[in-house]
Amino acid sequence: MNTQAGARDLRALLVVWALGLVWSGYAPYDRATWVMEVAPAFIAAIFLWTTRGRFTPTTLMMGLILLHGLILMVGGKYTYARVPLGFWMQDWFGFTRNDYDRIGHFAQGFVPAIVARELLIRVFRLESKRLVAFLAVSICLAISAAYELIEWAAALAMGQGADEFLGTQGDPWDTQEDMFTCLLGALVALPLLSHWHDRQIAAIAAIEKATATSAASS
Repeated sequence: MNTQAGARDLRALLVVWALGLVWSGYAPYDRATWVMEVAPAFIAAIFLWTTRGRFTPTTLMMGLILLHGLILMVGGKYTYARVPLGFWMQDWFGFTRNDYDRIGHFAQGFVPAIVARELLIRVFRLESKRLVAFLAVSICLAISAAYELIEWAAALAMGQGADEFLGTQGDPWDTQEDMFTCLLGALVALPLLSHWHDRQIAAIAAIEKATATSAASS
């Protein structure tokens, strides 16, 4: 794990996302919805690019961000209520609605939990794993709540035109279920991936320490 590996991971992410955006952006079901759904991927790409010289994310973090971006692009292509995978899930499991948006909101907790964990450990230097876990889950819930507020603002601004972006499919509890699914994603990610994540963080820390020692002695 080193700067070269980080640059490789970033290039891979940007290439895959570029291909995904071309596919997703070609004749989407609703152009305005597409823009709103894929906007987080653009924001993430800009952040990763502008910080590339100062911060090298773990491969795990980059892989999860890449996957989350693709989930957003699929949702933007069809709108979440019309993604074919959601219809297949209806047939396979007998769901009463297209539940692809549940995948999106699960990822909204699963992926940011690891991103927040990495930033809390590596940037803010928090050592208490319990505090890191608590703050990571809290950050995920804050992101989910902010996203629901954005959806609410879109509904007020666009009226009926916001239906594709909201994707509630007539469910009066959609907002609460979305936030719960995000919470579930975060609670699954932390115990499942923390040990693997710690090993990658330790590898980066060892390289950074060796590089600093070498620079100091030269």
